[in-house]
Amino acid sequence: MSGHVFVVGADLRRLVCDDVLVPTDRSLRVTPEWRRLLPDDLVGSEDHDGVCLDLAWDGGERVLEVPGRRAGEPGRQLWLVDTVDERERDPEDALRWLVDGAREALAAVARREVPAPVHGRVRRLVALPALGTGWGGAAGQRGTLLQRLLPVLREAADGHDVDVALVLRGPSDLAAAQRVRRAEAGNWDLPGHLWELAEDLGERAGRGQLAVFVGAGVSAAAGLPTWEQLLDELAERSGLDDALRAGLSRLPAQDAAALLARELGREQLETFVKERFGPGHYALAHALIADLPVQEFVTTNYDPLVELAAADIGRDLSVLPFDEAAPGRPWLLKLHGDAAHPESVVLTREEYLQFGDTRAALAGVLHSLLLTRHVLFVGTSMQDDDLIRIAHQVRSATRAPGAAPRQRSGTVLALLEDPARARLWEQDVQTVAIAPADIPPSEAARLLEVLLDCIGCLSTPPTGYLLDPAYRGMLSDEERALAEALQQVERTVPEGASSSAVGEVTALLRRLGSQVCAPGEPPSDEASAPRDDRLQQQRPG
Repeated sequence: MSGHVFVVGADLRRLVCDDVLVPTDRSLRVTPEWRRLLPDDLVGSEDHDGVCLDLAWDGGERVLEVPGRRAGEPGRQLWLVDTVDERERDPEDALRWLVDGAREALAAVARREVPAPVHGRVRRLVALPALGTGWGGAAGQRGTLLQRLLPVLREAADGHDVDVALVLRGPSDLAAAQRVRRAEAGNWDLPGHLWELAEDLGERAGRGQLAVFVGAGVSAAAGLPTWEQLLDELAERSGLDDALRAGLSRLPAQDAAALLARELGREQLETFVKERFGPGHYALAHALIADLPVQEFVTTNYDPLVELAAADIGRDLSVLPFDEAAPGRPWLLKLHGDAAHPESVVLTREEYLQFGDTRAALAGVLHSLLLTRHVLFVGTSMQDDDLIRIAHQVRSATRAPGAAPRQRSGTVLALLEDPARARLWEQDVQTVAIAPADIPPSEAARLLEVLLDCIGCLSTPPTGYLLDPAYRGMLSDEERALAEALQQVERTVPEGASSSAVGEVTALLRRLGSQVCAPGEPPSDEASAPRDDRLQQQRPG
């Protein structure tokens, strides 16, 4: 499989990857948003407008490798890319210059040897914003830039055998990029059965019929432990002698956890969970999942990475049962607890047994989803006792006397073929193997990311940029006429109105790319809500 270009809504500074392209100019100034990625000893001067780096260009090149790492940051390599052209150019030539800069940067990145990509990924991941769409000269031609940039990124991914993530922030940017991809063939190197699955799940998501269950396998790509690795880490902390530690592997997982919890003490266990699973960098799969037009998410993970990825694209998830659910607001159910509330974590056999009694209401939420939605299970082997119990209860309910025949209530994305497990679950869910059993799991995990990327593209509403003037050039004559009519409506929305009717119209306009404020909402502040590199790259000086 060749390299792949992902289009993802995320905060590039928080995404797990191997290389990051950072916009700059000939004075090597970057904006404050990039400050937390930069090694302190490279900062020559700093003010409220940005940071000047104590580096120098070597001739006329446009790409500069940033030496060193900032303490506490993962091993990502930063690259500075000159995206601010001081010369006067016609719009066509300016776009060509920007795209050439991206091509040059990716070639330079590819020359750096990376023996082991981050967190066991099979292919290195290079992430970049839509270069030049801030003050780099293409702010008003974002649609045209995407049409020119995406083929160059695909060419680099194929030619250099790397994966590339084009990281966007605004919903209109994401919708426009997905439209460009849908219009071109060859964006996804997927087997036929996975393409058909992507079409089915994308259609379900677009109709609001899809919910997503996120398992530990997703967070493993962000460097967090699987269940077995978690027990190993707890055993390391516990101080158990070698004989007892060897015996742990012969116990059922929940019983091994119970022994470790007793040795460590509940307070130390909770402290460990809070520290180990606290806020951090999220994986590409977290961002791809959070981008889906889905309102209901469920996870057995303790970490906050799904909700962080969602928040970075403006989706504020209610985290149940700790937050109050609000009408129209997407939510995430933490079925086994949350690291931010370590006392809630379900880990030991006793806690699993209590789950069936005192936490039955949480299980009821997943019951409801399995009865009313199609649930996509990602990153789980379906061996969890609670999932088995919940699936059995739903099966019993749907096969009650007089109940109509039902389709299976979900799809499990299994990394590798496992016919016995698929047969075990076939009455409840369909199990789709990402790859044959003889394929390395790391390759299957990457193919899963490509599948999620495809589902996201196919499910993204095609009208999210209709009222964004930066994408006017992408509209057909019919769409342009419709946009002009809607802009007249936009101009007549009364300021300060608080009626529900105005709220509904405003919400519709915003889904179509308008920047109009909802009733009671303050005007948007570009400084607090950057879009792509609009603030990550302000024109220096």
